Amino acid sequence: MFFLPVALVTAGASALLNFWLGLRVSRLRISEKILVGDGGNLRLIARMRAQLNFAEYAPLVLILIVLVELARGTQTWLWGVAFVFIIGRVLHAFGMDGWRLGRMIGIAATMLTMLGLAAYAVYLGYTGLNPLR
Repeated sequence: MFFLPVALVTAGASALLNFWLGLRVSRLRISEKILVGDGGNLRLIARMRAQLNFAEYAPLVLILIVLVELARGTQTWLWGVAFVFIIGRVLHAFGMDGWRLGRMIGIAATMLTMLGLAAYAVYLGYTGLNPLR
């Protein structure tokens, strides 16, 4: 049996973060009495985009964390990468509410995390499966 603590904690944190993002949308819908769609409400549109943006990036990052952890085991730096990703997504959510710096830091953290994990995964796959090595 495999035990992947970084992936497990990151998936749990991601689920909690997605719940929080959805709750923010729901609370705004209720307060603005917008049950379907966005009603042209810019604040609601921004919060809906923040949640969808999370849903667009989180699965890829989680898959990469799982695969890297399976390939190389649990390592301290992978905990750091996962932490940066989660904090970046929280900052992005606040940034979508108008805090521009939070949005910039959040998306930069997300992109760098995803690109770094992707590059490392390609490296591991190539060097681990290369029959010429």
